[in-house]
Amino acid sequence: MTWSEGLLGFAAGLLISVVTAPVGVSGAVFLLPVQVSLLGVPSPAVTPTNLLYNVVAGPGALLRHRGSGQLRGPLARLLIAGAVPGVVAGAAVRVFAVPGPQVFRLFVAALLLPLGLWLCARTLRPARPAGTGDGRGGAGEPEPGEPRLGEPRPGEPIEASSTGSSPLSPSSGQPSPRATTLLAAAVGVAGGIYGIGGGSLLGPILVGRGMPVARVAPAALACTFVTSVVGAATYALLALTTPGTVAPDWLLGIACGLGGLAGGYLGARLQPRLPETGLRLLLGVMATGIGLLYAVQGLG
Repeated sequence: MTWSEGLLGFAAGLLISVVTAPVGVSGAVFLLPVQVSLLGVPSPAVTPTNLLYNVVAGPGALLRHRGSGQLRGPLARLLIAGAVPGVVAGAAVRVFAVPGPQVFRLFVAALLLPLGLWLCARTLRPARPAGTGDGRGGAGEPEPGEPRLGEPRPGEPIEASSTGSSPLSPSSGQPSPRATTLLAAAVGVAGGIYGIGGGSLLGPILVGRGMPVARVAPAALACTFVTSVVGAATYALLALTTPGTVAPDWLLGIACGLGGLAGGYLGARLQPRLPETGLRLLLGVMATGIGLLYAVQGLG
């Protein structure tokens, strides 16, 4: 790695993480094309290099979220429980089966592009609540800045109800704990194969299902950090016994991660000052942009 490549990696990590951290995305999915197209990292090694970026950059945003009560909350535990075995399986698939990157890009485009467009449309034109006779015009969307019924306000820790029910109740329209864990496992496999962490996929899906950004962001970042540590360690062990460029580009990954470390803290610091509507819209635009990028690359 040259000095110019290191500075470019640091700058890319910084700028990407400032934008992505407020919505619970580590930014590795955006860093992937930068590493491949601008920095020339070979395809096998780009996966663990992205995971190394997440490991170095993660504490910046996590430090800012430490007082929110969400880093060790039920959602974070469910995501980690599903994603950790998934990322190990994904690393094994990447090393021994090596699925084509073009197919993966088309898959991600098919998932993120419609999801991002739908999330933007839902944010800009929310559904009108139907009247239920409760004197408040129905049980639809809350007023801007207000939490849904049964949800904590941004910054409040999640506590179990007096009946012992989970805060991730299917009755609220949000995914059940089992569905959340299975989703995290599937995303973990994708993250282990291509080093995208998982927050860029989990964030739009969970927010689109009605979870507030203030809950999703720290949980998704915590999941991304833990799975990236496990994934990077898995690749390091596989590199000892497997020929080829399996190990990450350590210097470049650390340079990008240091930029992401500073940018992640700054981005997370901005989150409480932004309205949730704006964060939802930003997340939708990000998902749409990733989908379009991967669609062009997959069809090209």
